[in-house]
Amino acid sequence: MKFYSYTAVTAEGKAISGALEAMDEATVEDILAQRGLYPVRINSGSALWGNFTRFLPGRSVKRIEVIEFAQNLSVMLRAGISIMSALSDITETTSNPAFKEILHDVRQSVERGDRFTDAVERYGSVFPGIFISLVRVGEETGQFETSLAEIAEHLKKVDEVSAAIKQAMIYPVFAITTTFGALMFWLIYVLPKVMVTFKGLGGKVPLLTRSLMAASDFSRKYWFLYLLIPAAAGILFQLLKRKELFCYQLDRIKLQLPVVKDLLYYKIIALFAEQMHIQIRSGLTIDKSLSMVAEVIGNEYYRQSLLRVKETVILGGFVSETLKTEKIYPPLLVRMISVGETSGTLETQLAFLADHYFKKLDNLSANLGKIVEPVAIIMVGLIFAVVILGLILPIYGLVSQVGGGRM
Repeated sequence: MKFYSYTAVTAEGKAISGALEAMDEATVEDILAQRGLYPVRINSGSALWGNFTRFLPGRSVKRIEVIEFAQNLSVMLRAGISIMSALSDITETTSNPAFKEILHDVRQSVERGDRFTDAVERYGSVFPGIFISLVRVGEETGQFETSLAEIAEHLKKVDEVSAAIKQAMIYPVFAITTTFGALMFWLIYVLPKVMVTFKGLGGKVPLLTRSLMAASDFSRKYWFLYLLIPAAAGILFQLLKRKELFCYQLDRIKLQLPVVKDLLYYKIIALFAEQMHIQIRSGLTIDKSLSMVAEVIGNEYYRQSLLRVKETVILGGFVSETLKTEKIYPPLLVRMISVGETSGTLETQLAFLADHYFKKLDNLSANLGKIVEPVAIIMVGLIFAVVILGLILPIYGLVSQVGGGRM
């Protein structure tokens, strides 16, 4: 998917400009034509600009809106309402202008004869990979309504876990951010005035205080770097994310970080078990299920591992045996899948594993605040300890000099 900016005119001759995500320029022209617009100019934009526009007011689509869409569409289709009528009703009742526009395009694509999967796949930044994957399975197996309901349930689980993690991180992030802001204010405005007093009194300035003075001078002269460096780092990160090797190494490193590694590990394993369960229940073969799960797992390190597992399965091997040789999957997962393959109850075993690891993930998320808060408090304490020592040491030196002179 690419991002395109365009200038077009309406049937009344009014010029309008905008941006959208599409496969190619021909798709952009089709979308504009469906809206009754006549394109004048279409320019290919960068992914960075596309990522930026998602955060503009009214341009982002929240995950809960996608969940509600899947739930409502599933209920309406099960009630016997045609997909065209269902899409029309949902589009009209959608309050988010950006999502309304997307659903309008999806409806027109389906009306034109496109498959629903092809219509939503054009908006990969809004509909996650698992959504598109399961919708495709539902269309191929005749279980479209069931797939939509499973999508909603699955995305709701993921959204609840993400919300719990964010909730647990609010206090640590707030504490560290405010401390950093206070430190910058102290370095730029307070410390220079204090140092003038110290220099006027004479005496030797300790190394810690001199280091703080140097940091203060740097902060006053190059304060703009504190804004430019994060922005440059963000742009560089977005560029590097396009490289498969970078994503592989980054995801591997993240799985070794304290606290973070457990969250990612349980999340990946839970998603793997749940998605495999859903796709096998939908009637897909093991190798095709592995291929689809690999593309939506969200971790390049595990994606390549699952693709290796798929190749072994195609050659006649067992999933459990290959997972065991990879050495990055928990023994319980390997053992239960082995039992499922031997007894023909793989779908049941995967359902148990998904529930088990989602519970472990919930427990870890609930306790995350208790784990991270002490670390944040220690960091804040160390920062203030350095600042206080930097002020006290020269005062202590002056007092000692005065006391020694009187003796």
